[in-house]
Amino acid sequence: MSELRLSGAKRGLIAILRGVKPEEVVDIGYALVEAGIAIIEVPLNSPQPFESISRLIKTLPADILIGAGTVLNPQDVDRLADCGGGIVVSPNVDKAVIEQTRLRGMLSLPGVFTATEALAAIAAGASGLKFFPASVMGASGINALRAVLPADIALGAVGGIDAGQFIDYHKAGIHFFGLGSNLYKAGDNARTVSQRAINLVHAWDAIKNQ
Repeated sequence: MSELRLSGAKRGLIAILRGVKPEEVVDIGYALVEAGIAIIEVPLNSPQPFESISRLIKTLPADILIGAGTVLNPQDVDRLADCGGGIVVSPNVDKAVIEQTRLRGMLSLPGVFTATEALAAIAAGASGLKFFPASVMGASGINALRAVLPADIALGAVGGIDAGQFIDYHKAGIHFFGLGSNLYKAGDNARTVSQRAINLVHAWDAIKNQ
C-alpha cells in the first residue's frame, strides 16, 4: 500500500494554490479544510511561498498535509523540511530532489509522462507518481501505462482534469487528483474557493461511493 494513501488524508484531493499570497493563504486554507480537503500544496513560483507554507503549518490542524509544488532542487527541499512541510511535488523527475525529500522524511511526488520517467522516479524512491499533464495523456493512456508499474504505487492526475472526468480517471487507476485552476486562481477569495472545494469534494465522494 502506497505511503501517499496512508498519509492520513481521507480524500485523494490535493489543493494547488498557485499564486497565493501569504496574507490570504490562511483564510483559503481554512476554507479548504472545512470543505474536506486535507492536502495543500503551495507552488514555489508563488509570491513568498515559504512564508505561506509556514503560516499554513502554524495555523491549520496538525493532520493536514502541507507542502510545496514546483520543487526543482534539493536546496528547496531542505527549506521546506525546515518549515515543517510534509510533501514535495515536482513537475519532473530529479533523482537528487527525490532522494533529498526521502532523506528529510517527506513524501515525494514527482511529475511523469512516460514509462521511462515513471520507473526512474520509483527507482529513486518516489512515494507516488503525478501524471502531468494528465489531460494530454488521457485516461486511456494512463491505463495503458499503469500496466507496467508496481501495483502498490499511488498514481495521481494533474493538469486539465475537471470533476466530471474523475470517474474515467479513477477507473483508469488514478488514486488522487491535483486541483489547480478549477479550485483556485490567484486573487480568488476564500468564499469562492470554499464553494469550488465543496463541489469537488462531492464529486470525489460520488465516485468513491459507487
